[in-house]
Amino acid sequence: MTSLDHSAAVDPAEVEAFAGRMIGVLDQASTALMLSMGHQVGLFDTMAARPGATSAELAEAAGLDERYVREWLGAVTTAAIVDYDPATVTYTLPPAHAACLTRAAGPDNLARVMQFIAQLGEVEPKIVERFRAGGGLSYQDYGRFHALMAEESAEVFDAALVEVILPMAPGLPERLRAGIDVADIACGSGHAVNLMAQAYPASRFTGYDFSADAVEVGVGEAAAMELTNVEFAVRDVADLHVPESCDLITVFDAIHDQAHPAVVLGNIAEALRPGGVFLMVDIHASSRLEENLDLPLGPFLYTVSTMHCMSVSLGQGGDGLGTVWGEQRALSMLADAGFTEVRTQHVDGDPLNTYYIARKD
Repeated sequence: MTSLDHSAAVDPAEVEAFAGRMIGVLDQASTALMLSMGHQVGLFDTMAARPGATSAELAEAAGLDERYVREWLGAVTTAAIVDYDPATVTYTLPPAHAACLTRAAGPDNLARVMQFIAQLGEVEPKIVERFRAGGGLSYQDYGRFHALMAEESAEVFDAALVEVILPMAPGLPERLRAGIDVADIACGSGHAVNLMAQAYPASRFTGYDFSADAVEVGVGEAAAMELTNVEFAVRDVADLHVPESCDLITVFDAIHDQAHPAVVLGNIAEALRPGGVFLMVDIHASSRLEENLDLPLGPFLYTVSTMHCMSVSLGQGGDGLGTVWGEQRALSMLADAGFTEVRTQHVDGDPLNTYYIARKD
C-alpha cells in the first residue's frame, strides 16, 4: 500500500475532529498567556473590585495603558473569561471566575499558575537544542522560574503548612513546640522554614539550598520577621553529611529536581536522629505512564519536566529523574535510602501532591 493509499484510508471525520481539537489547544494556549499577563499587571484584581467598567476605567484604576488593556479584554472576552456588555461598552469578571483568578483566591488562584507557560516558552529554543545534542540546562537559564515557584509555594505554605501539613506526622507539632532540630532541604527562598521557625520558637531551624540568591531572600525574610531560631546555608545537599543532627527534615517539591536524588535521600536518612521524621512533599502521580492517562494536569506536568525539572538535573550531569517520577518509584527509593516506615497521604484541594511521612529504625 502506498502512502497515498494509507492517507486515503484515514477517516475524514476523525481528521476533522482532531484538527478541531488542535485549534482548541491553540486558543487555550493563547488564553493561558493572557491569563498570565492579567495576573502580573493586576487586571483580574482590578476587575473584581470594579464590575461593569470600561477599558479606560480599568486602565486608569490599574495604572496601565488603555490600548493594551482594551486588546487584552478582547482576548479574555472571546475566551469566555470576561463578560462584555456592548450597550455600555463595559466588562465584568464574573464572581465565580474571580474566585479562581485573583490574588484574593490565595492557593486557588489559577492565573498565577499560567505564568509557567510563558516562562517555559522563554527557554524553548534551548530545550529544542537539547533534544538534538542531549544534556540539559542550568538554573541560570530560567530567569523568572524560581520567583514564580516562590510565589506559588508561598500561598500553599501560608494556608496549610502549620495547620495541615506538619500535623500529618502524629505528635510532630508537640515535639516542635517543645524544641527540636529541623532542616529544610532545597529550601529555595526559605519561606517554609521561616514560617515554621515563627510558629515554633523553641525549635531550631536550618535551610539549605545551593542558590546563594535564594538563600539571600530567605535571610532577608527571616530578618524582617525578627526570627532568631533560623539560619541558612548555601550547600549542595548531595554533599551534605551531618549524621544524626536533625529530628525533622522537610523537602517540599524538590527531590525530583536533584541531580542525584538517591544520594540526597541517603544523606537525609543519615542526618536523622533515631525517632526522627522525614516529611517529603512531591508530585502526585504514578510511575507508570498508562496510569497517568487521566492524571489531572498530566500534560502540564510532563511539559514542566521536559522543559525544567528533568533538564536541570541532566544539566548538572544528573540522573534526570523528572517531575512525574511517581509514588511507586518514590517509595522504592525511600526504602533504598533506609526508611523502613513510610506513609503517604493526600490533602483535599491539593490534587498535585503526595505527602510522604517517613521514619527509619
